Amino acid sequence: MARSMSFFIFIALLAFAPICFSFKSNNGNLFPQYYYKTCPRAQEIVKSVVAKAVAKEARMAASLLRLHFHDCFVKGCDASLLLDSSRGIVTEKGSNPNKNSARGFEVLDDIKSALEKECPQTVSCADILALAARDSTVLAGGPSWEVPLGRRDSRSASLSGSNNNIPAPNNTFNSILSKFQRQGLDLVDLVALSGSHTIGNSRCTSFRQRLYNQSGNNKPDSTLDKSYAAQLRNRCPKSGGDRNLFFLDFVSPTKFDNSYFKLLLASKGLLNSDQVLTTKSQASLALVKQYAENNALFFDHFAKSMVKMGNISPLTGSSGEIRKKCRKINSS
Repeated sequence: MARSMSFFIFIALLAFAPICFSFKSNNGNLFPQYYYKTCPRAQEIVKSVVAKAVAKEARMAASLLRLHFHDCFVKGCDASLLLDSSRGIVTEKGSNPNKNSARGFEVLDDIKSALEKECPQTVSCADILALAARDSTVLAGGPSWEVPLGRRDSRSASLSGSNNNIPAPNNTFNSILSKFQRQGLDLVDLVALSGSHTIGNSRCTSFRQRLYNQSGNNKPDSTLDKSYAAQLRNRCPKSGGDRNLFFLDFVSPTKFDNSYFKLLLASKGLLNSDQVLTTKSQASLALVKQYAENNALFFDHFAKSMVKMGNISPLTGSSGEIRKKCRKINSS
């Protein structure tokens, strides 16, 4: 009887093993309880500051989520994006994907300041980014997930990496997929994470070519709905208005839901990088249709892909550092 009971317990533990150990990265061990002893209020503090920022400006949820994405695709999730230029460091903030568009740095400064008061040099800026992205998603009505923690902060940045690794609005489908695959992400991750465009804005300069000269023939993008294109041209002229903002999802621009995918099926994706998900790959089109029909499936895949993305090449153990301030490395 004792043996059979022990065997039953062993089998039960095996059944739950994937859940217990699903947060281990190839580059170190990340787990949600990382700060439970060293800074037990860490997640509470991050959530509180993010909530205040999003209540003040709904757009901030999308901005913070985007920062995590743009950080992880360059040298891994190491908060390199947050570093300002200084001796030996050229900031990633000046790259094409980030210049005049990356924002929310002051919110992260406020989070770091609060955490330094609570538990000095304990919580990394890289983990703050990951937590802020999750909390922003939840505050906008999206899914929640346990964030694996234990990342450390980079002591360097990569302007060239930021320019070359982050998918651009006018990239081809194959180029975008290739950039995801180089990070260990697959087609499901690409389509699911693109769903983050259900919130936030984009500048006129990011999609102007679709309105006037998509293929170098002075004609608009044939995959863009004509009436929608006419509306966009009202505030996005051939020249000027570069920084005019447009909702990525005009149906529910501040609500995290699957309407983004419904708009893609109606040929009303704002960016070329959005619309190619339906026009250049049958496999990605099939996923877009599934997410458009099933919000719960989108939420499930998005949460899993965010955990996967957050595990890109984290610095752990004795690598990197825990910055005192997110914008600069610690003094030697």
